[in-house]
Amino acid sequence: MKNRIKGILKNYFLILKIRNRFYPSTQIAQRQLFHYYQDCERNNTLPKLRDTGFRVFSQFEEDGILLFIFSVIGMDNKTFVEIGSDDGINSNSANLVFNFGWHGLFIDGNKHSIERGRKFYGKYPHPWAYSPKFACDLVKRENINQIIQKAGFSGEIGLLSIDIDGNDYWVWDALDVIQPQVVIIETHNEFGFEDIVVPYDPNYFYPGKHPVYHGASPIAMTKLAKQKGYRLVGANELGFNFIFVKNGIAEEFIPEVSVESVLQHRSVAEGMTKFEEIKNWEYERNRIE
Repeated sequence: MKNRIKGILKNYFLILKIRNRFYPSTQIAQRQLFHYYQDCERNNTLPKLRDTGFRVFSQFEEDGILLFIFSVIGMDNKTFVEIGSDDGINSNSANLVFNFGWHGLFIDGNKHSIERGRKFYGKYPHPWAYSPKFACDLVKRENINQIIQKAGFSGEIGLLSIDIDGNDYWVWDALDVIQPQVVIIETHNEFGFEDIVVPYDPNYFYPGKHPVYHGASPIAMTKLAKQKGYRLVGANELGFNFIFVKNGIAEEFIPEVSVESVLQHRSVAEGMTKFEEIKNWEYERNRIE
């Protein structure tokens, strides 16, 4: 009986937490913040991007950072594509969907996650909302453009988010059917300041041969971004979700920052020690100059 009561209470507080995200006060506060940042832009008093983070739906403080960025550059294009979204609930795009009316595409290879996401977005905040689309596919560099185009998305979009614990670098490298204003993508801080990428493996599935042997270093990912026309503007506090903005968009208000400046959290140095176990494995180095 005691365990049953605990289970009931746990489910109750989970439901309450979810509903809190949809309180009118939550949306009102964010819209006020949106206009506050726009006033700051006009008055040249914008805060530092690193000081703007908070979490509503995102796993970390990406919701606040993205709200800041889109307050500055505008929300003329309220379209997103999120690759490796799981169910799309604790995602980088959900807050924009529910509190700012964005629409887009969630892509994940887990059919149960996709089903859970469709059910959630069909229920909250009301069943007649314009729900995002979902695609259940195992993402590879060979099929990513087709997956997105098949779902009806192409051209300029507002946000691209990539988090697939593996071939993130190679998927972004291959992606050309959409042109996002902002990109948030996971890097692999365990590689430290090496300029390396784990070779592409179309059949990769985490954790692979070793839980640290996947992805691209922050340096390598930033070089790819520059090649594609983007600048590094920040990251989440832990420094693994890098955020890039397309060159030519609000450069005077959201300036480029260095890789070193976003890798200051103490967990980064601790994570780098894990690289010792695999430092002599195969890598692609200095792929882009």
